[in-house]
Amino acid sequence: MKKLLALLLTLTMVFALSVSVAFAEDAGISEDLIAAAQAEGELVVYGSCEEEYLAAACETFESLYGIKVQYQRLSTGEVQAKIEEEAGNPSADVWFGGTTDPYNVVAAEGLLEPYEAQNASHLLGPQYRHADGCWYGIYKGILGFMVNKDELERMELPIPEDWADLTDPQYQGLIWLSNYNTAGTAKLVINTMIQKYGHDEGIQYLVDLDKNIEVYTKSGSGPSKNVGTGECVIGIGFLHDGITQIIDNGYENIQLVIPSSGTSFEIGATAIFKGAAHPNAAKLWIEYALSPDCVNQAKDNGSYQFLVIDNAEQPSQAAEFGLDPENVMDYDFDDATANITTYVEEVMNALGGGDDRFQTE
Repeated sequence: MKKLLALLLTLTMVFALSVSVAFAEDAGISEDLIAAAQAEGELVVYGSCEEEYLAAACETFESLYGIKVQYQRLSTGEVQAKIEEEAGNPSADVWFGGTTDPYNVVAAEGLLEPYEAQNASHLLGPQYRHADGCWYGIYKGILGFMVNKDELERMELPIPEDWADLTDPQYQGLIWLSNYNTAGTAKLVINTMIQKYGHDEGIQYLVDLDKNIEVYTKSGSGPSKNVGTGECVIGIGFLHDGITQIIDNGYENIQLVIPSSGTSFEIGATAIFKGAAHPNAAKLWIEYALSPDCVNQAKDNGSYQFLVIDNAEQPSQAAEFGLDPENVMDYDFDDATANITTYVEEVMNALGGGDDRFQTE
C-alpha cells in the first residue's frame, strides 16, 4: 500500500510538472525557471490592484505552477512605506498592481530588484517598463471623475466637466479624493496638477479643491465605491473603477467624466522586491504577470483597465464607455519620480497638515 501511495504521489507530481511545462511553453517561460521556482515552493505577494483581481491572479499562479501563494491587498503608499522601512529585507517577494509613481520612488532608492523578463517583449512600448527592468507595466488607467447623476439632479447642480469646475463653491462637501500620503492615485493627482498648471499654481489648485473635499480615503479606489450609494456625489479617481461599480455592482446612476482640458493616466505595474526570500518564484511571477494567463483575468474580476501587452485581450467595456487610452496628456514620469515626496510634503503643509478627513484605515 505504501508503495502504491508513493507511486501515485510521484505520478501526481510528474503530471503537475508536465502541466506547468505546457503552460510555460505557451507563455514563453523557461523550464529551468519553473523548476527553480517550484523548488522554493512559496511566494508572497503585496497587491495594490483590487482584491478580487489580486486573489484570482494569485490563485491561478498557484494552480498553474504548484507554488503556494500568500497575498495581501495594500495601497501603493502602504507598500512603499513598508518596503522603505524594511530596507532590503522585505516581508514579501513581489508587488502587483497600483500606479508606478511609488514604484519609481522605491526603484530610485534601490529597493526593487532588476530583472530582464522574457515576456517583456510583448509590451506595447518602452514606456511600459522601467529602463533597468525594476518594474513592468500590466495595464493603463485614465484619471477622471465619477458622479452620481441622481444626486446632482436632485440638488439642481450641473455635472462638472473639467478640473477647474471642481473648485466651484457649489460642490462644497460633495467631493471625495484619496489620501495623498497613502494612495498612489492621489500622488498622481498632485503630479497631474503641477504638470498641468505649474508648481505654485498646481499646489494652489489643490488648496482650493480641498475646500470642497469631504473625505480623503486611504485607497485610490475608495471614492468610486461610494458614488453609487450617494454617500460620495463626486469621486476623483481612475475611471475603470467607476466601470466596475456600474457593471459589477449595478450602479447605473454613475456617470464617468473625462476632464475636457485633458487628464493623465497611470501605468499599473509589477515588480520584485530587493532581497526577496523567493527570488526564482518572484521571477516566474513577473513572467506570468506579463502573460495572457494573468492579465486576461482582470475583466472577469472587476478590473477594466486597458492592457499594455500585445497578446492580451482588451476589455471591451472600457471602449464602450468612451475611454480612449491614447487621449491623455504627456505625463512627465521623471519629474514625478524625482519630486513626488517633496510635492506631497508641500501639499500637506499647504493644507495645514491634514485632519480627520484623511483616512488611514
